[in-house]
Amino acid sequence: MADLNTSDLKQLVLHDLHASLGGKMVPFAGYFMPVQYPAGVMTEHLHTRAAAGLFDVSHMGQVILRPKGDMATLVAAFEALMPVDVASLAEGRQRYGLFTNEQGGILDDLMFANRGDHLFVVVNAACKEADVAHMTAHLSSVATVEHITDRALLALQGPGAETALAAWVPGVAEMRFMDVRVFDTAFGPMWVSRSGYTGEDGFEISVPDGGAADLARTLLATNGVMPIGLGARDSLRLEAGLCLYGHDIDTMTSPVEAGLTWAIQKSRRTGGDRAGGFPGAERILHELNHGPERRRVGLLPQTRAPMREGTQLFDPDGTPLGEVTSGGFGPSVSAPVAMGYVAASHATPGTTLEGEVRGKRMPVIVTPLPFHPTTYKR
Repeated sequence: MADLNTSDLKQLVLHDLHASLGGKMVPFAGYFMPVQYPAGVMTEHLHTRAAAGLFDVSHMGQVILRPKGDMATLVAAFEALMPVDVASLAEGRQRYGLFTNEQGGILDDLMFANRGDHLFVVVNAACKEADVAHMTAHLSSVATVEHITDRALLALQGPGAETALAAWVPGVAEMRFMDVRVFDTAFGPMWVSRSGYTGEDGFEISVPDGGAADLARTLLATNGVMPIGLGARDSLRLEAGLCLYGHDIDTMTSPVEAGLTWAIQKSRRTGGDRAGGFPGAERILHELNHGPERRRVGLLPQTRAPMREGTQLFDPDGTPLGEVTSGGFGPSVSAPVAMGYVAASHATPGTTLEGEVRGKRMPVIVTPLPFHPTTYKR
């Protein structure tokens, strides 16, 4: 989870707040990030599922795309970078997207929102410089690419998130999953989406750096809100069956292999209104129509020992089938859980495989994702 070189790590605008809360700071994606607080990962995880957790995700990239001409031209150019339908996204709505390369692999997964006269894009921290360069290279003739560096990004997640945030921003209670809105608040102009990466209802909140600490302290002073670190963020997204870029998906992995076909709308598929026309379309459309050679699957180890990233997977007869890409203990299900890639012939739920843990082959069963049900407010 950590980078080895700490000499040039950046600090989040809320670094001092994390330290005052007892956050254990570790290197991650070029930043010092809180991996956990004194309560510990298990408590933080379960608290988010039961009440509300506040995450600092300011390391992620925030980008505004402003059209030089009309929005339709920008939308068409942005859509050409991914197999996702951008054109039908209504104003005030957000969608999950995927930048792909010519080989059909994933350059990054991201969120993008239609904010009327521009698009707002949130990308992964480790990819943000490359993503900004990618968008600049392909969109600069039709848009200005504005990398936002003076705003923090917080995620408030869990069943208590709405009550906690609505006390200060009443309008958020009206929002539904994937809605986006801008609010004028005491903390500055707040850009809010009803989304997150835990499988729980909640919000992602972009706030000016100058108001970030006051907002964080205000929310943490609210009954039921606890600070949550990277450790619980990882276990929460794993239970929700959500991919972590650089682990479960990368430049070699196609969206179809990764089980992300739900993000590829009919309009971009074979026979659709705007089929193809995106990088890697030949491979991705072929796999959509004929199936990939391997698939991402959920995995339930049949012992108490977690099967972590890199664990090799085998057929019971010893034939290599793939490997684990994310794995650990799932606090909400009280058992080890994992995700990984296996040959499509062995990807059916209920299939028994073996994972090699410390030199021993242990049974593991292919299972549907997610491990824990999602609670988005539709």
